[in-house]
Amino acid sequence: MAKKQSASSAQDKHRVKSVKHISDREIDFSDIPELTDEQLSSGRPVGRPKNPNAKQLIAIRLDPALLADLKKLAKKRKKPYQSLLHELLEDAVRKAA
Repeated sequence: MAKKQSASSAQDKHRVKSVKHISDREIDFSDIPELTDEQLSSGRPVGRPKNPNAKQLIAIRLDPALLADLKKLAKKRKKPYQSLLHELLEDAVRKAA
């Protein structure tokens, strides 16, 4: 038996089908005022700041029980579990080298 869609979900799908897609060149920006120098100077950078020592994002698969234990230990030590995992791996690599 198929799962019944909610009304909002069905409406959203209909809306997406009825939207006319246009290219960026076809968009009329003439009614948007230019930013002043004051507005531009008051802006701030968006996103993460550049850091030469930034950690690399990876994906790792862990047993759910191990992850739960890791989170409990991190909570006990009052630190984020990713930071604790980093420390534990760093110590293990140093000892193994």
